[in-house]
Amino acid sequence: MTESRVHEKPRILCLHGFRMSAKILETQIHKWPESVLEKLDLVYLDAPYPSVGKSSAEGIFDPPYFEWFQANQDFTEYENFEECIAFIEDFMVKNGPFDGLLGFSQGAALAAALPGMQAEGLVLTKVPKVKFLILISGAKLGGSKFGAPPLAANTFSSPVNCPSLHLIGENDFQKPESIDLLDSFVDPIVVHHPEKHTIPSLDDQSLEVVNNFIEKIRNHAATCIATSYGENINSHL
Repeated sequence: MTESRVHEKPRILCLHGFRMSAKILETQIHKWPESVLEKLDLVYLDAPYPSVGKSSAEGIFDPPYFEWFQANQDFTEYENFEECIAFIEDFMVKNGPFDGLLGFSQGAALAAALPGMQAEGLVLTKVPKVKFLILISGAKLGGSKFGAPPLAANTFSSPVNCPSLHLIGENDFQKPESIDLLDSFVDPIVVHHPEKHTIPSLDDQSLEVVNNFIEKIRNHAATCIATSYGENINSHL
């Protein structure tokens, strides 16, 4: 443990949307100003399964495209849900530690469910606790539209006590599900933007909210690290 460890940037694993890619998400996130990006250590991961259908990104971003898991038409049955979480955990073990998660669309729905499942001891048992979430066009597994995979059946049985920032588009087709997700978190921080189902640009008001959230999680992480460091020192005295 070095003194500088307390001042490191929060390391965030970024999960892209359905039939998109790590490269696409990285390109879109880089619309955000450098004043935000320079405070974060962002790591982008491709989902484990190649797209099995048409991507909304075709004609805008080059392939390949990937998906985290699959579902039937009414989202009551899922495939590869447990497998994709095992894939994520393996990546986190080999490339971590990670402090938090950022997700867009399908990646946001997945990221939102992980802290609750981790608290139950069902997933991410080999990695540190997820300390915060940044959810863009998110949705609730087990909500009004999307059923809950068996592994996530109790994920939102009580509000998740994990700091969360939710970016919700006023013209996003997934806005109702993003709103529904808010009640599943303790004190969610919300940015409403005028765009559709996308990574939004940040106006001055949104930028202030995002920067305040980043400062909050950096201070929280520093406090946790300092406390842990102090406990380790005391245990050897």
